[in-house]
Amino acid sequence: MISYRQPGVVLTDRRFTVPLDHSDPGGEQIEVYGREAVATSRAGEELPWLVYLEGGPGFGARRFVGTEAWLGRALRDYRVLLLDQRGTGRSTPANRQTLPLRGGPREQADYLAHFRSDSIVRDCELIRPQLTGGAPWTVLGQSFGGFCAVRYLSSAPEGLAAVMITGGLPSLDVHADDVYRAAYPRIERKVAAHYARYPQDVERARAIAAHLAEHRPESAGHRLTPEGFQSLGIMLGSGSGSHQLHYLLENAFVRTPGGTELSDAFQEAIRTAASFAGHPLYAVLHEAIYGQGERPTAWAAERVRAEFPQFDAATALAGDGPVLFTGETIHPWHFDVDPALRPLRETAELLAQRTDWPALYDPERLAANEVPVAAAVYHDDMYVDTEESLRTAAAIRGLRTWVTNEYEHDGVRAGGPRVLDRLLALVRDEA
Repeated sequence: MISYRQPGVVLTDRRFTVPLDHSDPGGEQIEVYGREAVATSRAGEELPWLVYLEGGPGFGARRFVGTEAWLGRALRDYRVLLLDQRGTGRSTPANRQTLPLRGGPREQADYLAHFRSDSIVRDCELIRPQLTGGAPWTVLGQSFGGFCAVRYLSSAPEGLAAVMITGGLPSLDVHADDVYRAAYPRIERKVAAHYARYPQDVERARAIAAHLAEHRPESAGHRLTPEGFQSLGIMLGSGSGSHQLHYLLENAFVRTPGGTELSDAFQEAIRTAASFAGHPLYAVLHEAIYGQGERPTAWAAERVRAEFPQFDAATALAGDGPVLFTGETIHPWHFDVDPALRPLRETAELLAQRTDWPALYDPERLAANEVPVAAAVYHDDMYVDTEESLRTAAAIRGLRTWVTNEYEHDGVRAGGPRVLDRLLALVRDEA
């Protein structure tokens, strides 16, 4: 183990070996990385542990600097493990460069089927006794990390002292089709709010989409398309996302000797924003996190989008309507335009057609839950349906909710200590 310091915190690199397939503990092993954080003033104390599960899927734990955001508040009470879930961050990587080591697309898909919340929770349960000596720990789950926390409550509640969830209460039983059927109207409302805030962006977005439709430029091998441009709407789900999107659009075009063109800076910005090079599992496994039972996810976001023709850029450009941005949706064309995903196209197709996903949640066990649980539910959350979140909250015995429109989906980052304080009060029955 290597320890080092940042302002106010002592950090330690920790590595754990876990089975790829927990049903075969003697089989292939992979590595999971976690960064331990403890307040400098309490480094020598025996403290309870809190494990942080990042949103995603496909993102390693946030890289904090010192005690910024919610971490400083957590370090007042806990020793924190910032876990890079399997396949992410410094854990054994899973991407276009490494997955060919598994073999062809079939072998890659079978490998990645072990990278959902059920496996992540079992990783946690192997790691926990190594750190706590067997004592239960507290889980803080953001977004997909909250999905993992609900799986934890379903499968190993004995490992939990308390659970705090921010913007991540999953539906227990709906299909991916239903997830996106509810999502598109929420996305449309976010787009309407953005255009009401920045009406000048309506024509800017139309002009950009029209230029991309005609010219189909490339930036560092990434094909820039109207659909890819629309996907920048994922920014609208964060607290400052609408403003960031506006600033991105305002300098899209430059005058050149050959006429008006998209600026290099704009093309690089949208390529960076749209690329999955840093988090390919987000695209590859995005719909698989909803898979349960024999019904395949089968590119649910793409199929359901056909029910909402107002999102079609070509139709919008043929008329005088606004080009609508999309949000947290993954489509087959992502694997055609993005060089980080292109080699994984067939692997993703096999996962989309998979019909043997195990159940993720245990309604009976959740109904008998005895672990203190608190969840922040964001009233205007673009990514996670509020109605379904509250339905799940009602299905988990004793869960206490804080429903707020003060924050967007990234509230635990934007609100930091205040959000964590509120959840701590709820799990401690101090509210």
